[in-house]
Amino acid sequence: MVLAALFACYVIWGSTYLAIRFALQGYAPFFQMAVRFFLAGGLIFAWVLWREGSAGLPSKRQWLHALIVAALMLGGGMGFVVHASKRINSGLIATFVAVVPMLTSLWGLLFRKLPTRLEILGMAVGLAGVAMLVRGSGFSSDPVGIALMAGSTACWSLGSVLSTTKFPLAPGAGGFASEMLCGGVLFTLLTLGAREPLPAWPLQLVPTAALLYLVVFGSIIGFSAYLYLLAHASPALATSYAFVNPVIALLLGMALGGERVTRWEWLATGVILGGVVLILAGKSRPAHRPDA
Repeated sequence: MVLAALFACYVIWGSTYLAIRFALQGYAPFFQMAVRFFLAGGLIFAWVLWREGSAGLPSKRQWLHALIVAALMLGGGMGFVVHASKRINSGLIATFVAVVPMLTSLWGLLFRKLPTRLEILGMAVGLAGVAMLVRGSGFSSDPVGIALMAGSTACWSLGSVLSTTKFPLAPGAGGFASEMLCGGVLFTLLTLGAREPLPAWPLQLVPTAALLYLVVFGSIIGFSAYLYLLAHASPALATSYAFVNPVIALLLGMALGGERVTRWEWLATGVILGGVVLILAGKSRPAHRPDA
């Protein structure tokens, strides 16, 4: 299960950045996220009811935890990403996400999880890579995109830490479904507040296929796999997807999305991933299991 979850986070999540870009061609940012997480969460929730009955449902406190974590990881983390996708190449977005392990280590300081010397070195190298990246043509032309991705990585990493410490989700698939459904509610409110337009009829083939891909692979499979790793593997292993996602996203963006990456941005990507490797090598503490 851990190996299957790693594959999902590594390869499938690496492709979702390009899928978001394609989905934006026919669906407004918040609307597509509302549909994505309502469908994914609803399907998983129905499966839990069919297999486990009411015993597999979250408690009131766990629903509250799911709402808090969803507000950070989905509302902030994914919400900022989908808006940044309108401004910055998908490969560069995935590269920026590579700072998640660094931010996760920094947020861990709030819970007295002190980084090792190798982790500190990795964070320094990674931040240097980010500084190089934002000077590249893909980022320097759009400071708003930088701000969106900075907010996204901060929210996602904090939500990841809280989901295994202060606000653990319900164990198993019920916890995954509760967070997605809460995310669907949040994005619906954002859709209404932003007065986003409904998709034009008939639905466009490519954006609709991309949205369905995000529902099935990005959310049901990929997101559930990530939450599984947070609960059953070390933080280093759970966040190691950040090592592979940028490479997958950069290659797919160039091959299928017509995106261009400069030599400087490739160099910055290598520096960031080098920092991630150092952090992964320096982590030694096992993750706290919310279902333990």
